[in-house]
Amino acid sequence: MNRENLTSMLNSVRLGGLSVEDALHQLQQLPFQDIGCAQVDHHRHLRQGMPEMIFGEGKTAEQIAAITAAMSDRGSNVLVTRLDKEKAELILALFPAAFYHAEARCLTLEPQQPEQRGKGAILVVSAGTSDIPVAAEALVTARFLGNQVEQIFDVGVAGIHRLLARRDQLVAASVIIVVAGMEGALPSVVGGLVDKPVIAVPTSIGYGASFGGIAALLGMLNSCAAGVTVVNIDNGFGAACAASLINRV
Repeated sequence: MNRENLTSMLNSVRLGGLSVEDALHQLQQLPFQDIGCAQVDHHRHLRQGMPEMIFGEGKTAEQIAAITAAMSDRGSNVLVTRLDKEKAELILALFPAAFYHAEARCLTLEPQQPEQRGKGAILVVSAGTSDIPVAAEALVTARFLGNQVEQIFDVGVAGIHRLLARRDQLVAASVIIVVAGMEGALPSVVGGLVDKPVIAVPTSIGYGASFGGIAALLGMLNSCAAGVTVVNIDNGFGAACAASLINRV
């Protein structure tokens, strides 16, 4: 249940359109619902301003479907991240209104149009084409959370002129998510060009000495550009949630 649902319900009680008993029945599953495989947090949207979202990796399709049903039955939009194609096909068979974003490995079910809550645009920048899956996860998540989102892909430091050609778009953004593997230099470059928050996302892309993203992570943590913050390796989802909170009206 989100703030708008709760406000509408309380107004219905006040105006006599909904009995106190019916309202209590609707509220009895707050703040969470025990469905056996999960404790679904229906109260999170009211508490944090964003709903519970489902991490698909490690869960069975049946578990994901049960959590999705518990959320959608109460009118909540649903986002599942790290969902492979095989599981997605099983979920889509049960929820045909859902949509699978293959590049991002995310599934969305949105009975309600996401409320636009951002004061500006979140810009997602990827260093290389190989970083796009993580960048796409950030894009899908940020849009799901009610933000205007723009993207610039494949503008890494090996050809810095590609980034500089998009300077106007960088400067216009409210928050910038920069996704990079290899040595992870791009967030420092972007951070030195703009006066906006920059959220750096290291990816596991790179040759052996990148150590699965550790090199990029350490490079970003040691950035000389002020205002660059860093999330975990391949965590486009976490970057989008942070950017959304920063971008809130």
